[in-house]
Amino acid sequence: MTDWSPPKRPAAYAERSLILAILNEDFPPGSILPSERELAMMLGVTRPTLRETLQRLGRDGWLSIQQGKSTRVNDYWKEGGLNVLNALVQYSNKLPSDFILNLLHVRLALAPAYTRQAFENSLDQVSDFLREYISIRDLPEDYAYFDWRLHYTLTIASGNPIYTLILNGFAGFYEQMAGMYFMQENARKASWEFYRSLYEAGKQNDAISAENITRSMMTKSIKLWESRSGDEI
Repeated sequence: MTDWSPPKRPAAYAERSLILAILNEDFPPGSILPSERELAMMLGVTRPTLRETLQRLGRDGWLSIQQGKSTRVNDYWKEGGLNVLNALVQYSNKLPSDFILNLLHVRLALAPAYTRQAFENSLDQVSDFLREYISIRDLPEDYAYFDWRLHYTLTIASGNPIYTLILNGFAGFYEQMAGMYFMQENARKASWEFYRSLYEAGKQNDAISAENITRSMMTKSIKLWESRSGDEI
């Protein structure tokens, strides 16, 4: 059940508590929230603070708010936006079991494109970064950090800031999951070869090869994740 302890930062507390209440299904999708007065009392915040929080959650897609009607909890998987996704990764114990695989399939769809664009748009920037692959220590945390920085660099170099905004929504969570992924020696070896191949494609100024190399590795990473021993998120 949700902890309704007294707030320290009222607005942040109210938002976090309501999100957790939705995720815990204290307020399940399709349900109606209590009245403002009752909800403000439950949270221990003022009604103006509560209204501000509800409006923000409404903008993000957690809630449907209409003047003169009760506030309804949305099906956030179908009606939520990027801010909902960003919030969900902060509560990894609430994520469905297939969340990581779905995320990897999204990366498969996006990474080849932003890699090709990065090679076409800013090859020097990408090549300068990729030179660092030689010095990666054979440790899961080092690979996780390098892999995050690589994809961040590629999205920046692509020239399309939307890629970077999407990726930034998973900052921290990405490294946490990558750290688990890179516990596998074969995952580290596969990624080292991926980095090496990308670096060689850069020396050849071959954006198409870089795109294909990335697509192949993103596909392989899905299979490697699926082959893990079934650790929980």
